[in-house]
Amino acid sequence: MGVLMSRRQTVERVQKVSLAVSAFKDGLREQPSTRRRAEAGTARQGTLEQEVQEGEEEALAGPSQPEESSAGKAAWERLRDGRGVEPEEFERANRFTPPAFIRPKRELHDDEPPDISLEQREQILNDEMCEICEVWTAESLFPCRICHRVYHDGCLRRMGYLQKDSAVEVTETAHTETGWSCYYCDNLNLLLTEEEMYSLMETLRNCKIIPESCLTLDDFLHYKHQVHKQQFERTMPEAQEEQAALQFNALDPDKKGHIEWQDFLSHESIQLLQKIRPQNALLRLLTPKERERARAAFLALDQDNDGFIGEGECRQARHTWFRKHQKEMLSCNVSISHVGPISEGSPASSRNGKSPEKILPATKQEEIRSIDWPRFLRENVAYILAARPNSAALHLQPLA
Repeated sequence: MGVLMSRRQTVERVQKVSLAVSAFKDGLREQPSTRRRAEAGTARQGTLEQEVQEGEEEALAGPSQPEESSAGKAAWERLRDGRGVEPEEFERANRFTPPAFIRPKRELHDDEPPDISLEQREQILNDEMCEICEVWTAESLFPCRICHRVYHDGCLRRMGYLQKDSAVEVTETAHTETGWSCYYCDNLNLLLTEEEMYSLMETLRNCKIIPESCLTLDDFLHYKHQVHKQQFERTMPEAQEEQAALQFNALDPDKKGHIEWQDFLSHESIQLLQKIRPQNALLRLLTPKERERARAAFLALDQDNDGFIGEGECRQARHTWFRKHQKEMLSCNVSISHVGPISEGSPASSRNGKSPEKILPATKQEEIRSIDWPRFLRENVAYILAARPNSAALHLQPLA
């Protein structure tokens, strides 16, 4: 088909060439001549003596950490920049340049309650061109189930975001009820601002957590104990330790005995968002697709159409619908813009002939229906966000 180059790629290539030329010119200007080197011999000798003295002072100041000299520093930089992929492991030939993630910034009106109507449905429209190459090829595009972006599988491979073991999963789930999250939405850490990310990195450093490493149950509990002691200056109670153990099991659905770094990072990111930001600010993070799913879930539970549901029904939605989309859902022919729940395992299936008795126990049906649409959103927004990653892990374990 030939080489296709979008406007974005052309601009990026021109910028890279310009930067390389500028750096080369700056190097020529800063390079001292032979005569200058000879005249500056004495000054250079003094500089070397100063460097030796500074090195001795650093040695006396404290022990060095060689483990962070190269690989460790690179890992911390990837954590700070929000890169979930290690570009050093990829061969650069025939690969696109990974995007530079820009962390969000808090706005003045973020804490104000957003206007999310229950009656007014939102029109869901996906992009028509691939987010990476900006080329339209219709049915071969893979839509993200969270945002409006679409992708070619070949472009995802060249970006390094689609490896051999995940290629089949993407092609099987992108056009199904389960859906597939793109590399923007899959990484919950990208929801943090620079200030919030700095706070998280400080906590990880103080607790001696090594980036991009797996954590066992002992490591996870030890970390939780340290965080609790630093925050409250007392030992973590047994009830919270049991809850932390349940969260570890939720992050390790395959029972491997450890949790992956990306799952741990997503869990800590959503936990930090819950602690720092008010619920109104979290509601502003929801995408139109997520809001439509929430509407469908609430309307399915509101059998009386009075605008209220019970607390048990709200907890059930939290444990089933918002916890994680089920991976065992069968493939179906759906349009790119389809986002509504249609499977029997979703709450919306009760609208299609399912009676509420088959969903809720009798004791739950008699409870006071006191939760309206705004409260339903506020109490479940964290679980909606936590369900974004493609991982089978539950990054926010619902309370019993």
